[in-house]
Amino acid sequence: MQAHAKGGYEIPVVKDAQNQGPIPSTWRSILAEIIAAFVRKDYRLNTGIPGVAPVSATIGEQIQNYIRDYGATLIDLPESTWDTSVCIWGGNRWDVLIDLSTQEEGSSDLVLQAHILETNGSYVVHVYMVYVP
Repeated sequence: MQAHAKGGYEIPVVKDAQNQGPIPSTWRSILAEIIAAFVRKDYRLNTGIPGVAPVSATIGEQIQNYIRDYGATLIDLPESTWDTSVCIWGGNRWDVLIDLSTQEEGSSDLVLQAHILETNGSYVVHVYMVYVP
């Protein structure tokens, strides 16, 4: 039986290169903050989020353009996001795919791809792109 954070169980960070797993509980609030910034159209995360690397102008522009071209209004992450979003250990980082939602569709085809690195016992999120896989 798989434990879910909403059921009161902690989802641990796992280094499993063979299997995708759920997003660990400890990363969820930071990932939600990133999307909240995108909802506010802060695609470069200029307000700063602890534990998140700065977003380059190129990546910020890609995110802005992709969301605009998608043609729907991004919304904050609903709790159901964690039921379908996944991560996998890549040997030196985790690759993370977060399912995004829009006002018009609810669950959308858009995803946030990020890389999470472990440095000195803490985690740093690197926003990679937003796209439709």
